[in-house]
Amino acid sequence: MRKAWCGKTKKELLQTVAISNCIPICVISGRFETTLLTLKTHPSTLLGDDRKRLKAYFNHTKQEYFFNRNRPSFDAILYYYQSFQWHPEMGGRLIRPSNVPVDVFAEEIIFFQLGEHVYERFREEEGFIKEETPPMPQSHVQKTLWRLFEYPETSMAATIIAIVSVIFILTSIAAFIIETWPPFPEKYKDNTVLADNPFFIVESTCIAWFTVEFIVRFICSPFKLPFLFSFLNIVDIVAIVPYYITVFLWAVADGSSNQASNLAILRVFRLIRVFRVLKLSRHASGLQVLGKTISSSVKELAMLTFISYSISVILYGAAIYFAEHEENEEMFASIPHSFWWALITMTTVGYGDAYPITGWGKLVGALCAITGVLSIALPVPVIVSNFSYYYHREKDQTVYADYLFTDDKTVTEDSDNIGFINDHL
Repeated sequence: MRKAWCGKTKKELLQTVAISNCIPICVISGRFETTLLTLKTHPSTLLGDDRKRLKAYFNHTKQEYFFNRNRPSFDAILYYYQSFQWHPEMGGRLIRPSNVPVDVFAEEIIFFQLGEHVYERFREEEGFIKEETPPMPQSHVQKTLWRLFEYPETSMAATIIAIVSVIFILTSIAAFIIETWPPFPEKYKDNTVLADNPFFIVESTCIAWFTVEFIVRFICSPFKLPFLFSFLNIVDIVAIVPYYITVFLWAVADGSSNQASNLAILRVFRLIRVFRVLKLSRHASGLQVLGKTISSSVKELAMLTFISYSISVILYGAAIYFAEHEENEEMFASIPHSFWWALITMTTVGYGDAYPITGWGKLVGALCAITGVLSIALPVPVIVSNFSYYYHREKDQTVYADYLFTDDKTVTEDSDNIGFINDHL
C-alpha cells in the first residue's frame, strides 16, 4: 500500500516499525510503506533481502530506504510483491504501466533483481521473441577472445577492439574512394600493386587486421558452420577475399599473355571492395535494426513494388503514350519508352528528360504523381511499426546482454551501512 508518512517524529516512526513491521521506501518524489512480510515473499530479490543488499540504499538522515529510480515503475514492482497472496502460482503479477517504455521497465526489473524467470516472462508478455543465452566456447581462453571480438558491450577492452575495427573499416573505405581522386598519379589507379603505393600499403594493413579478426573469431566460435554462413560473416569474407585474389591475379598476370583479361577481372574485384562498407553493420546497431526492418517488411515492399508500381507503371505508361504520342513523339516513342516516365513520375523524382505537353498528358501526369505518393505512403505505417519494434527490441537486448554477461549480478553490500529496520525489529 502507498501512503504519505512524512511528518512523523523519529520516535513515532520507531513505534510504527516495531508494531507493524512497516518499511518506509522513497522513490524520487513518491513515498511508500509496505510490510516486511510482503517483501519476504520474494527473499531472493533486492527488496526481499533486507539484511544484505538492501542496506546500501538506507538513508540514515531521513530514516528511509531511498531509490533514485523510475517512480511509475516502482508502483508496478511493489504491486508484484503485494499480489503474491492472490497469485501464488505466478509468484505475483507484474504489469508494466502504459506510460513507462518497455526498455525502461526492463531496466527496473533487472535493478530490483526480480529474477531471470520474471524478466523472461515479462519479455514474453511484451511480445518479444525468446532469446536464447548466447552460446560460448568451452575453453576459457576462447571464451575470453570470443567476448572481446564478438560482444563489444561486455568490457572496456572489447569496446576498444570494436572501435579499432571501425577505424580500419573507415580507413579502408576512405582509401578506396580517395585513390580515384584526379590529383593523385595514374599509377595509383591502374590496379598496380607496388610497395611504394601508399594506398596499397593502407589496404594491406587494413586487410591484415580484418584477416586476424576473422580468423580469431572463427577459431573461437562455438559453432563453425553457422558462423561461416551468417550474413555478417559472409560480408567479412567478401571484404577480405578479393584482396588476396587481386594480389594473386596480378602476380600471375605480370608478363603473361593473359594480362589484359586478368586486369579486367581485377577491376571487378576492386569494385567488390565497396561492399566493405557493410562491415559497419556489425558495429552499428542502427544499421542492424534497419536491416531487420527491411527483412520483416518484405511482404509490404513486395506489394509496393510488384503490385502497386508494376500495375500503375503499365496503366500510366500506356495512358501517357496515347495522350502524348501525336504531339510529343520524341519523348514518348512507344509504351515501353513511357514506362520510364511513369516510374520516375510515381517516385516523384522527375528528371525532366520526358514530360507531357498536352492537357490530357498533364492530367495523366498529375494522376500518376498522386498515385505514386499514395503507393509509397500505404506501407509506411507497417514499416514504421516494424522499425519501432526492432528498435525497442535492440535496446532491450542491450540491457539483457549486459545482464547476461555480468558475472556478479548482485548489488555490492556497504558494510558500514546498517539498516534501520534491522536494528529495530
